Amino acid sequence: MKTATTKRDDILDSALTLFAERGYDATTIPMIAKDANVGAGTIYRYFDNKEVLVNTLFQQYVHVFITMLKEGYPADKSIREQFHHLFQRMVRFTNEHDHALYFLKTHNAAYFLDERSEEAFTELWSILRDFVEEGKKAKEIRDLPTMALIAIIFGSFLELQQLIRSGDLKVEEALLCGVEDSCWDAVRHHS
Repeated sequence: MKTATTKRDDILDSALTLFAERGYDATTIPMIAKDANVGAGTIYRYFDNKEVLVNTLFQQYVHVFITMLKEGYPADKSIREQFHHLFQRMVRFTNEHDHALYFLKTHNAAYFLDERSEEAFTELWSILRDFVEEGKKAKEIRDLPTMALIAIIFGSFLELQQLIRSGDLKVEEALLCGVEDSCWDAVRHHS
């Protein structure tokens, strides 16, 4: 028999997959219940409604991502080494939490996000924004709008992960190193 914690985890896992693949509006509580192999009423024991469920999920994965990015961050190292750290942590986050990166990207400006979710996402973006701003200040990153530079890095990485998930690309160390180098080359200041 499943424990309460396991059922809650199953609900969150199913919700993550369905929200990532179908989106919030196209995902229903009965769909999540069926996928998690629980009754719809069980979901309501843990979450008041679908909005509470999606916000709980969103905040959980934003905090996991923030923790990964901050853990061991080489603040005293070069901008390039900091970039390497951030890129590798994005890879690790994606490897450990299938669907989570795409879920966060597709739901980060959604109408149903509550204040806590919005604050959490702002903190996540501030890590990337601060990195880019420091790199620009040190003249190691191009003098382009910060959000454009983040889009170049994050957008490229997100598309790479989509190609890997769809089976169009096979994850290999050489591929990841090449993509990291290409992303860095795209944003670094060229003398």
